[in-house]
Amino acid sequence: MHETKTYTLDDLLPGARVAVGQCLNVGAHDRVYIITDRDTLLIGEALAEAARERGAAAVRTVLLEDFGQRPFTDLPEGFIEAIVDFAPTVTFYAAQAQPGEIAFRIKMGGELRQRLNVRHGHMIGITPDLMVSGMLADYEEVAALTMRVYERVKDAREIRVTNADGTDFTVQLAPGELRWIPCTGLYHTPGDWGNLPEGELFTSPATANGILTANLLGDHFSEKYGLLDEPVRFTVQNGEVVRVEHPNSAIAEDVWTYLNSAENGRRVGEFAIGTNTALTELTGNLLQDEKYPGVHVAFGNPYPDLTGAQWSSRVHVDVIPLRVNIFVDGVQIMKEGQFLFEEI
Repeated sequence: MHETKTYTLDDLLPGARVAVGQCLNVGAHDRVYIITDRDTLLIGEALAEAARERGAAAVRTVLLEDFGQRPFTDLPEGFIEAIVDFAPTVTFYAAQAQPGEIAFRIKMGGELRQRLNVRHGHMIGITPDLMVSGMLADYEEVAALTMRVYERVKDAREIRVTNADGTDFTVQLAPGELRWIPCTGLYHTPGDWGNLPEGELFTSPATANGILTANLLGDHFSEKYGLLDEPVRFTVQNGEVVRVEHPNSAIAEDVWTYLNSAENGRRVGEFAIGTNTALTELTGNLLQDEKYPGVHVAFGNPYPDLTGAQWSSRVHVDVIPLRVNIFVDGVQIMKEGQFLFEEI
């Protein structure tokens, strides 16, 4: 995404205060470590200022570029050691995506959650536009809806998704074996972790079949292509992509090649429902748009340490269909992108 407006620190502070205060509940006992990059430094500085306003005991901002040449395909030398030395209780990752860095971010997330037990706000691909839109949501309301939908789907066996673009996609679920993870945006307990802006719940399906159309693609494709006028069409059989189609064959080939670049890259790893009803339009930025009311599906890594999936991958590409209908065990809970609240 390329910004058309010039933002100042003051413009970004309200969203940063929500992230630091409401979402991560930073207080005087916290040590806050902010990982950013050159392109996102102003947002990193806004988060740091908001943490200082909350009276955090210590605040440090570091640039990814200081640890080596990007893109990182693994943890660079000294990266985790620097975090450990600071002994944070809260971390933020506010930086742009680069091709192949998902493997680095997955390893980093594991270290932050399992080794350091921090509260973590993950803001991959965050932009000033998102700071003045999705980050201004009331996350108490987002959390309430997320948990309401969670209660509706946690024991479901099957979810079907359709739309007018040709999506007709069904996932089979395995309650008790593969967990749903509610992402409320409120991360107040050590080890809590999630994306910001937030509002979704996700699982790894047992299998999936059908046609899935997507107007927005994740990983580095989000910035590369933005919101597509014509959707990419994915054909999925027995839980794996077998065909990618688009009027622009170069886009289809680009995505197909990337999915095939890693073991399990074509497997359906994630199925998620967006629950941030404060979002009224798509931006072309996956970080926020995957929280828009609807669904998104990811090919590749199923976040096994969270969902309980027994496999992994070093790629993770989210895709978002538009204006979907959602049927949970045959009961419709969303119609053309609007929740049917009487059914949840």
